[in-house]
Amino acid sequence: MKNILKIDKIEKYYGSKSSLTKAIDNISFEVDEGEFVAIMGASGSGKTTLLNCISTIDKVTSGHIYVDGMDITKLKGNDLNKFRREKLGFIFQDFNLLDTLTAYENIALALSIQNKSYKEIEESIQDISAKLNISDVLAKYPYQMSGGQKQRVASARAIITKPSLVLADEPTGALDSKSAKMLLESFQYLNELMQTTILMVTHDSFSASYASRVIFIKDGKIFHEIRKGNASRKEFFDKIIDVVTLLGGDLNEVS
Repeated sequence: MKNILKIDKIEKYYGSKSSLTKAIDNISFEVDEGEFVAIMGASGSGKTTLLNCISTIDKVTSGHIYVDGMDITKLKGNDLNKFRREKLGFIFQDFNLLDTLTAYENIALALSIQNKSYKEIEESIQDISAKLNISDVLAKYPYQMSGGQKQRVASARAIITKPSLVLADEPTGALDSKSAKMLLESFQYLNELMQTTILMVTHDSFSASYASRVIFIKDGKIFHEIRKGNASRKEFFDKIIDVVTLLGGDLNEVS
């Protein structure tokens, strides 16, 4: 199976020499093509810093991060912009949709930047909107949509360019339970039927149970890892809860 993401002994420090904080402490792991991996940990565990380093928002202090075989810790300028545009998809907690554009225009923006033709854009949007059940909101502006609809539009925008890796940062954090369940089922659909590779940071055990693997982080280090395998989602959820208990309680309460 093709390796999409390789984290190789990365460390991240913040602060000055007199007051250093180690946010990430020698973390290594890999994600293969078509995997849906969740990263869990309490507030301050380092999970968001890890995501920021993978997304190139932040730089590692030491170590290397490879995406599709490319060492992204060495990228600069136009090469870095090209990598972000072509290899990564982002799904944020607060949607990050442009208020002055319709759902269709928000999704189309990513393809327009890649200079795709009108026909290509039209076909791609119709296809992905049908898969995510948002065809009926394409003409609406963000203020006219529910939270769940906005997040699915944001998801469509993230995967429309067929990136190597989709990064999701607490994607259900601003959603009610029904909308969250619909979004997670969409993620599962995209992962299983379109082989979309997803790395999701979450503190929510219910959200993590939709993934095929969960990596737990504590104090900047990998604490534990579990795989779903042939277990049902309910059985996997119970396994996640067991590890969360070992971590010191419900992550919902400490995040």
